[in-house]
This record gives sequence, structure tokens and C-alpha cells, in this order.
Amino acid sequence: MVATALAANQSAVESGPETGAFGRIRAHLTAKSADALVSMILELAERDPALFRKLDIASAGDSLDEKTLAARLSKAIDKATETRGHIGYDEAGGWAASVEEALDALDALDSKRDGLLLKLAERAIDRIESAIEWIDDSDGECGALLERARDIHVRAARGARPEPVTLARDLFHRELEDEYGCFENAAWLYADVLGEAGLAEYRRLATEAWEKLPPLTGGDRKKFEADYSGLSGILDRFADREGDVETRIALRAKDLSSQWKYFELAEFCLKHKGADEALRWAEEGLWTFEDVFAADLLLKAKRRGEAEAVLKRAFERSPDFNIYVHWGAAGGERARDQAIALIERRASGEPAPFFGHLADLGVKILMHDRQFDAAWAMTRKHRVSRTVKEGLARASEADHPREALEVYAERVDELAKAGGDPAYSEAAGLVARMGRLRAPAEQAAYVAALKERFHRKRNFMKLLEGRE
Repeated sequence: MVATALAANQSAVESGPETGAFGRIRAHLTAKSADALVSMILELAERDPALFRKLDIASAGDSLDEKTLAARLSKAIDKATETRGHIGYDEAGGWAASVEEALDALDALDSKRDGLLLKLAERAIDRIESAIEWIDDSDGECGALLERARDIHVRAARGARPEPVTLARDLFHRELEDEYGCFENAAWLYADVLGEAGLAEYRRLATEAWEKLPPLTGGDRKKFEADYSGLSGILDRFADREGDVETRIALRAKDLSSQWKYFELAEFCLKHKGADEALRWAEEGLWTFEDVFAADLLLKAKRRGEAEAVLKRAFERSPDFNIYVHWGAAGGERARDQAIALIERRASGEPAPFFGHLADLGVKILMHDRQFDAAWAMTRKHRVSRTVKEGLARASEADHPREALEVYAERVDELAKAGGDPAYSEAAGLVARMGRLRAPAEQAAYVAALKERFHRKRNFMKLLEGRE
């Protein structure tokens, strides 16, 4: 069959396009009037239900008002995607063809209908996803239908230009809740529609959700249903866009729930930081899982003292938050006091083999145990990274508003000086957050001072005025 097709193709090339029967038919139809052609198509549609449905839906877009058209197309989508029970392999192709017809109708809508098309594409996506569990999709047709519906949605968004921040919120929730990858990498698929304001909101939502997740240690993944990989993937793409390797490492270091996670982190470090950093993470993974496994066995055998000793040695060899979580669970306050004492000694002396500032680990431990007074004392005594300090500010702002306000004010200045709409949006969000931590008069004086210092940053000024 392949050889015959190739020979036929070659024959067509040699003798010119559409020779034979198709050439005659084309010449015959070209000579007909438009009315005659319309009559022929209508006769065919009377005998072909699929053609009739396609023409019926396509013609509706030319004459119906938007409300009636929306109802007609919504009904077509619902009818095409209904399952009424399990659809076996032999029936799946027919079901998919029916959905294709409905998507053809959406694709045929005029660009003036892009606002309606956006809603209809979302309906189609939701209906297809709901139907998948009832279908034997061995040939992967549902995935292709979802991809096509998503592409229609992207096109409609480019034409309709919905409000960027609202679109960002919708796409973010769809990406996280999506089981079939339809909206994976949505921020960049829709980047031209989202613009800087939408992308900034997307990043803010991902960062806010990410900061609420606790670090994962060996064996902990089963305790949490949160989408670590989804959120870290979103934030990783933003960090990659800015060339921020340190943030990309920190994202990967938050989920070290398996030896494979350590391996992935080591592999990333080898590519971006060099062999020494990669080897450190690889060795830590081996130590962590060996020591934690041994300690868990000792705890099950009711040999708590020996388990604490194993975890203490592991922490002393390589101070690590994941090991501390297990040590703290076994040893309580005594373990925390010993861990902090070790960090204090090493932070005051020579650098220890720990990613970032060693005091970061101490603050994380104290935050984990909700010892916020001690955590703030450590930030004043030792060098602590901005990310950890901001995390502490958010976690303890109710009890330590003054300290949190100082951290936020420092960050606002950094963002305002850096410039750019995403930075301005983040800064304005922090300013609004600060307003909830102090009296209105004090906040008004702070905003007035900001405006005086950064009055030339017009986009920043607009955001500040919009939040007053």
C-alpha cells in the first residue's frame, strides 16, 4: 500500500496536479454557479447527518445573537461529550469524531466572537476532562482533543484580551488542578496575553502557595497531598527566565523526600554549580537516608536514646533541616537546643558545608518549632538570607509586626529601585500587607515618604495610588 501511494504521488507530480477523476470533478464544479453548488451541498447534507450538524453549527455563527449562539454551541458541546456510561475501545473513535465536529464549530467562529469562544473553549475542556474516566482511550484521542481545545482557548484569549490578573488567577488554579496536563506551563503559553502584570500575579500566587508547604524529608511525601512538583515547576521557570540558579537549587532542596530527589538536585548542581556542590548533595542524600532509616528502626524497637544518638551524629556531620525534623521529633527541646548550639558555634567560626548561610538553617529550625523570638535574635546576630528572613516575617508578623515591617520595607526599597512592572507589583503588594500591621496614620506617612523618594517611577506610583 505504501509503495502504491508513493508511485501514485510521483505520477501526480509528473503529470501535474489533480489529473484523472479529481481533475475532471474540479473542472466540473468550477464551471457551476454558486446556487448550483449550494443545492448540491444541501442534498448531500440531507443524506449525511455529520455534514448536516457541521453546516448547521457553522451557519449559526453568521446569524444568531450571542446569547442564542452560546446556548446552541453549549448544547452541541454537551451532546458531543456526553458518555452515558463506559465507552469501549470500539466506540471511542466515534465519540472522538463527534467532539471534533463540535470543536470544528468553535474554530469556525468569527474573531468578533472571541469573548464567547473563550468561555465555550473552557466548557469543552471541562467536559472532555470529565468524560475521560469513562472512555477506553488506548489510542490517546482524548489527549489530542484536549490539546486542540486548549489551543482554541489560547487563540480566543489573544483576541478577547481578558483582564490579565483575573486570567492569571484562573490559569494558575487550572494548572494546579489539571490532571491531564492541558494547562501545563500555562504562564508561558499565555505570556503575551498575561503581560507583565499577569505574570507577576501568577508568580505571586505560586510563591504564596509554595511558602505554605513544609520541607519534605525522607518518607514524608505520603503525609502531604500538595503539588510540590507543580508549584516548584512554575517557580523554576520564572527563576530560569531570570538566570537565578540559587533560587532554582533552593526549590529543589525543599523536596528531598527520596534518594532520587537528592540525585536530581545533585545532577542540577553538577550542570550549574560544579562537581563539589553536586557531590555534597549526593553524599548528604546517602547519609540522610541511611541514618534516618536506622533511626526509624531503633525507634520502632523502643531504643529512643540510640536513635537520637544516630541522628545527632548525622546532624553534626552535615547540618541539615531534614535530619533535624527527625531528630527533633525524637529528642524534643533537647535536640533543638543542641542543634542551635552547634549552628551558633559554626556560624561564628569557619564556614560549614551547608547550602546558603548556616544561620538560615538555625532560623528554619526555630521557625519550625515556632520559637520566633529566638529566630529573630538569630537574624540580628548572624547573616541570614533575604528569602529566609522574609519567610520568618510572614510566619510571625502577628506577634512581631515591627520586625516584619522592617523586612518588608527593605524589600520594597529593593524592588522599587530594581524597576519593572513585576517588581512594582510585588512592592505594592507588600506595602498593602504592611498597612494591616500598623495604624493608618503611620502607614499613610510611610506611603507618602515612598512617593517622595520614588516619584519618578510612574508605574509604581499608579499602583500605590490604586491601593490607597
